[in-house]
Amino acid sequence: MPRRAAQDHSTRTSPVEMADGVDVVDVPPVPEDVVEAVRTVSGAPSNDPRALEKALGLRIRQLRRQQDLSVADLASSAGLSTGMLSKIENGQISASLTSIHSLAQALSVPMSSLFALAEERHDCSFVAAGEGVKIERRGTKSGHVYQLLGHLLSGEMAIEPYLITLSDGAVPYTSFAHAGTELIHMLEGTLSYRHGNRLYKLSPGDTLLFDSQAQHGPEELGEGTLRYLSIIVYPRGSRGG
Repeated sequence: MPRRAAQDHSTRTSPVEMADGVDVVDVPPVPEDVVEAVRTVSGAPSNDPRALEKALGLRIRQLRRQQDLSVADLASSAGLSTGMLSKIENGQISASLTSIHSLAQALSVPMSSLFALAEERHDCSFVAAGEGVKIERRGTKSGHVYQLLGHLLSGEMAIEPYLITLSDGAVPYTSFAHAGTELIHMLEGTLSYRHGNRLYKLSPGDTLLFDSQAQHGPEELGEGTLRYLSIIVYPRGSRGG
């Protein structure tokens, strides 16, 4: 007959403990950074929880300096202590509406202008199938066709996603070199892609990620039309090549 479940919940055993001949193993807790990466499907840091406070504080500091006011000057005009204003400018506290209104009056600006930095637009780009903009780049004369698949205007890092097509008449070109990092993902056909002194054979589904400061490019082209996705990431203002 099956055993009756224990009535005392404090002594109830787990399924592992109830299994004959199985030792109970303590499982260490999963590190929080691993849990967060799984939750967000990325190892990128989460948004700053005080981003609004920091943007507000930075804007107040900008306006104060533009008007050649010291912290003490602005604090006195707004009826705040210098310590409180310093904390607001550094994004360390959430300022009350009364304090924000007083600061706006002291700076002779509308309250909405204090949130200008917090309301910056977050870029998003959509390109429908077949509508990527054709771009003239090094290699174009060698029969390499570049379609730019998106473009963002802001941010510290620039991202250039291209759909690259090499027709039957295309020729090898291995002299690309520029700042940043590049990802190549093969979509159609086969080719051998050079990076520095190494050669990589790429077939549909293969991906190559590399430092794009070294000379690189397709060296041996397979038959028929070849297509691959190229994503270049680099700090704004450093593009070359």
